[in-house]
Amino acid sequence: MSRPQPPLPQALPHVLWIGGPPAAGKTTVARLIARRRGLRWYNADAHTWEHRDRAIAAGHPAAIRFEALPRAERWSVPESELIAMSLHHERGRMIVDDLRALPAAPLTIAEGTPITPAVVATVPGGPAASVWLQPSAEVQRARLRERGLSAGPLTLYRSLVGEIEAEVAEYGAHRLVIDGDSGVEETVAAVEKIFAGALSMGPVAETAGERARLLRYANRAVVAQYEGFFARPWSPGDARTAVHAFACECGRADCRDDIDLAIADFPAPPDDAASPPVLAPGHHRAR
Repeated sequence: MSRPQPPLPQALPHVLWIGGPPAAGKTTVARLIARRRGLRWYNADAHTWEHRDRAIAAGHPAAIRFEALPRAERWSVPESELIAMSLHHERGRMIVDDLRALPAAPLTIAEGTPITPAVVATVPGGPAASVWLQPSAEVQRARLRERGLSAGPLTLYRSLVGEIEAEVAEYGAHRLVIDGDSGVEETVAAVEKIFAGALSMGPVAETAGERARLLRYANRAVVAQYEGFFARPWSPGDARTAVHAFACECGRADCRDDIDLAIADFPAPPDDAASPPVLAPGHHRAR
C-alpha cells in the first residue's frame, strides 16, 4: 500500500510581488497601486511580530535569542547574527504561507524585504509579476538618514542590501533601480508597467464596499503589528500613545486620504460588519 503523498504547494497566480532592501520605497509604491487599482495590499512589515511568534513556537534559536537579549545588546552582535536574528530568510517562507491563506480575488500586491527571488522561485508556476526595487547607495543613505536610525539597524539594513542584490543577480530577477531622479509617481508608473499584464487580467475590487473591506484588512494588519509589539514584556510605549496614519475606508476609487489615529482608538472588533469605518472628514461609509 503506497503512502499518501503530501499536497503539492499551491500556485499563487493572483499575487504581484515587490521586493527590495529597506528604504527602497516598496511600501509607498505598493500602497498607492493597491488603493488606485482596487487590490489587496499585503505589507510584510505588518506581520513581523506574528512571524517572530511563529518562529519562537517552532524553536528557532535566533528568534529566541532576539527576545532574550536586552534591547541595547541586540544591535552589538556580529553582522551575521544580526541577519540571523532578523529572520530574513525564514520570514520569506512564512509570507508565502500567509498569501496562500488569503482569498484568490482580488489580486494581492505583496511587498517586503524578506520577499526575495529565492522565495518567489518556490511558488509553482512562477509569479504573475515580480520586481525588486534597488535604490542607489546615495538614495538609500539619504533615506536611512531621514529615519534617524542608530548604528545597529543601519548595519543590518546595509547588509541586507548586499544579500538582496546578490540574489537578484543570481536569479536574473527583474529589478528597477531607484536613483533619486524620479519621484514617487514615476516609480509607481514604472512598476505598473511591469505589472501591466497581470493588472489587465484582474480580478480587482469594483465596488466601494469591496474597496472598503480591502482597506480595513490593511488597516487591521497594522493594528495587529502594533499589538504584537506592545505585547512584548520589553516593549516601550502602548496602544494609547502610538499614532499611525490609517487609510480612509470610504472605498472611493479616488480617495488617497489618511487619518492619524491612536492604535487604541481603532474601531473594533475587526470582523464586525457594523464596526464603524475610519473616515476622512467629509467622507462617508461605503454602500
